[in-house]
Amino acid sequence: MQAAIVTVGDELLAGETTDTNATWLAQQLVGRGVDIQRITTVPDRVADIARVVNEHHAEYDVVLITGGLGPTHDDRTMAGVAAAFGRSLKLNDDAQSWLETHGGYARDDLAAGTTDLPAGAQPLHNDVGVAPGCVLESVYVLPGVPAEMKAMFERIEADFSGPQTHVATVTADEPESALLNRFEELRDRFDVTVGSYPGEYVRVKIRGQNENTVNEAARWLTERVETA
Repeated sequence: MQAAIVTVGDELLAGETTDTNATWLAQQLVGRGVDIQRITTVPDRVADIARVVNEHHAEYDVVLITGGLGPTHDDRTMAGVAAAFGRSLKLNDDAQSWLETHGGYARDDLAAGTTDLPAGAQPLHNDVGVAPGCVLESVYVLPGVPAEMKAMFERIEADFSGPQTHVATVTADEPESALLNRFEELRDRFDVTVGSYPGEYVRVKIRGQNENTVNEAARWLTERVETA
């Protein structure tokens, strides 16, 4: 399963808020065997949201969007998703009823537009907040408040799965540029991918779907580099 994550918010692009949601979602999905292909941040503009959702929905198995939910002037995500699918926004009776029954909100307590979802979307109820998310085909829309997003993800996490990826790490005490030929030979010998992350030492992450192959590749590389 290949996935894209889209985070929405002018404050993310301005550097006013750190985007922890994308990192957390990626960790959860990768842990379930999902292959993350894109992480994209877009502003609170309907056209930008619709364009990116359209592109990612056509290219990947699932798209997860976080941020921009609610009835205020800068909450544009639902409108963007609706536009991507050529649908209108309409009050979702299921979302409205759930908030009345489980949230203790009377209809008049909620700001206009709180439970407006793209036509035909399945609502995702918000256990720790108010604004609902939704699922439309293979697009999942989640809140931007981290606690709300994490609680809502628990409702849908079983939808995401794929072959388990195994990872082994080798720490090399050599310049990254000096290791390139050995990385190439490693990829030729083993069915794995190789990522290198320089710092005080170079952390080499070896990934693959066969645990024995990954471990064998890590041993092979360890024998051929100066380790820290």
